Order: sequence, then structure tokens, then C-alpha cells
Amino acid sequence: MRYMMTYDLMESMRNTNQWLGATANTFASYPAFAMVPNPVFNWMAAWGEVTERTFKRMVAKPDWGIRTFTCEDGKDHLVEITSVLERPFGDLIHFRVNGREEQPRKVFLVAPMSGHYATLLRSTVKSLLVNCEVYITDWHNARDIPVSEGKFDIEDYTLYLVDFMKALGPDTHVVAVCQPAPLTLAATAYLAEKDPKAQPSSLTLIGGPIDPDATPTEVTDFGRRVTMGQLEETMIQRVGFKYKGVGRMVYPGLLQLASFMSMNAERHSKAFMDQIYRVMHDEASDHDAHNRFYDEYLAVMDMTAEFYLSTVERVFKNREIARNEFIVDGHKVDIGKITDVAVKTVEGANDDISAPGQCIAALDLCTGLPDSKKASHVEPGAGHYGIFAGRSWRDNIRPLVIDFMNENSRGRRRAANSNKVA
Repeated sequence: MRYMMTYDLMESMRNTNQWLGATANTFASYPAFAMVPNPVFNWMAAWGEVTERTFKRMVAKPDWGIRTFTCEDGKDHLVEITSVLERPFGDLIHFRVNGREEQPRKVFLVAPMSGHYATLLRSTVKSLLVNCEVYITDWHNARDIPVSEGKFDIEDYTLYLVDFMKALGPDTHVVAVCQPAPLTLAATAYLAEKDPKAQPSSLTLIGGPIDPDATPTEVTDFGRRVTMGQLEETMIQRVGFKYKGVGRMVYPGLLQLASFMSMNAERHSKAFMDQIYRVMHDEASDHDAHNRFYDEYLAVMDMTAEFYLSTVERVFKNREIARNEFIVDGHKVDIGKITDVAVKTVEGANDDISAPGQCIAALDLCTGLPDSKKASHVEPGAGHYGIFAGRSWRDNIRPLVIDFMNENSRGRRRAANSNKVA
């Protein structure tokens, strides 16, 4: 009950701040106060507007906001988001451009389950939608999943990826961003042993901690410093009465958001003060740069306790992926069994979350893969987000990834083989 009370206390604090913001905005916007020359009421209304929106967006799932796409015919075609596979903890969704011919590349984006929704990859999806059929994992908020659905740890996560890859077929190009990179590599190796015909054509790993100890960062140092008992005692809470997942043990998104904000408290404080003054002077808009960024950044989701704890213990502390000792559903996965899936790693030279060296370790683990099917790229000057969502991704990395997909398409290989026979 102590954990449930703590969870409800956090939600009460969030709700109270949202109410205070709404109240201040309503009170200070009363028309009669327009006759008062003191600007304090303008400031109060602006503070209330920014505060209400800030705390309200913390419990709202962002919209993809991808409604139309302009094709080569010059027309705007509607984008329909459909579910290919639905599971209790996450769905496989497809961005279908109505009226457009099916594109030659089928791309499966594996989004992180690290506190933010899959919409964090919105710009990545939009950039690939130009000439690809895009599919992505849409993970659910653990607070909304009833306890009756059971557990969800990194082994379950890996098996979800296996099912998604099987559903998409062997002509798929998989792109894993950040946190899921090690588990996506394990899922591919699992398929190589259990169902070789379902393996994807290529696998691109972007900024993922395949071997966290290859280049230590603050994230890996934290994983080393704290014990599992400390994490379970201080980070895990039980979902409160307000949500469908009442009673489920989770790592709360609000708690993780507090950690995110504290790491750059001064920068965030300045951003919000500047936004209040912009609202005061009617220089802000609903979709300005501040709101676009924080609508996504502040929208957080809970992770199941078992997923969070098993990630820290097995991926970071015990380095089961890095040591090729990972077990899924009683089966020891051998990454060396990957022999027919081209693997590419992408890292940012200035990445302070998954530093250069952590992701490229995947290539050393693929002992059964010829060098001709291995590739790596380190983007100069790029940080963690830049390698999948910023200018570095659009201008430099995306073209390299598309070329890699084209070179390793199974359809292209089948055509080449048939020409040889002819």
C-alpha cells in the first residue's frame, strides 16, 4: 500500500499544479482586471496558461500528427495508421499512404521503451515515409494495462519483436533506435536459430548499448553504482486507483521525468520563464518551438517494474548481450548464428548516453556474419537525438541507411541469383 500511496501522491501533486495553473489563468483573465495598469495580472495569466499546459501534457499520449503526405504526383494523400498486430503491451502499426503504390522498402522501426512514447520517433517516421513502407512498435503505458495481463520483462519484449518480424516477413529492414538495439539483435539471432526463413533482410542499430562497458557514460556509471535492491526500493511503485493498471508494479514516468528535468534544471527553468514572457507579450502560439518540444518531452509513460529492473540487471550490470549469454524463454541465444542478415551500426561522436563504442560492439558479436555484410558509421558532431531525429539523420545518416537497405534487400538478391541461373 505504501507504493500505491506514493504513486497517488505524485498524481495528486501533478493534478494540483494543473488546477493551480488553470485557476490562475481564469482568475487573472477576468475582464475587469484589464482596467488595472499593473502587469502582474498579465504575468499571472501567462504563468497559469504555461503551468496548466505543462502538467496536463504529462498524462496525455501525443498524437502522431502525420495526416497527409505529398506524393510525386503533387497531390496530398491521406495517411492511415493501422494496427498489424495487437498485443497487451504494444502493437505493431503501419503508416499507410492511401492512393500510393506500395514502396519497395519495408522498414520496421523499433521504438524505445524508455519512458517516452513511440511518437518520439515522429520525425524519423516522416523522413522514411518518403520512399518506404513504415511500420513501428507502439508500446503501451503500463499504468493502463490490467494486472491480469501478466508480466512484461526483456524476454517478453524480445519475443514481441520476434512475432512482429515474423508478421512482416523476410523482406523487412529493421531499424532499432537506442534502448531496444541489444534486444533487437537478440531477437534476430533467436529467429536465425528458430525460424531462419523469417529473418529480416537487414538490421540497423542506432545508438544502442550493446556493450555498455565499451565506453562508460553517466548512464552506465549509475547502473554500476546502485544495487538492484536500491533501485527496487526507490524507483518502483504500484499504480494507483485512477488507472486500469491499478496494483501493477511500475517505474513511473513522472519519476523518470523528474530525473530528466533535474539533469538540466537550469536550462529547463529558463525555457519556461522565457515562454511565460512570450505568452505575456502575445508572441507564443499553440505550435511554437517551445510547445512542440515540450509536448513530446513531458509526455511520459510508465514501464513495468520487471522490464525496468531486468534491463538494468541483465543488459547493463551482467552484460548478457555483450557476453553473448542472453537467455529467452529458456533458450540461450547465440548471436553468432546470424549469418544472412546484414548488420549496420550508427553512432554519434558526441553521444553522451550511448557513447561511440557501445553500439559497434554488435559487429564483433556477429561472428558468423561475413565482413561484407557488416557496416558502421560514426557521425561527427552528432549527439544522441541527432543520429535519429535531427539534421545529422536527415542529411547524412538516412541516405546511408537507405543505401544499406538497397544493397541488402532479399528481393534484389533473389533477382541477382535468378539472373545468374539464366
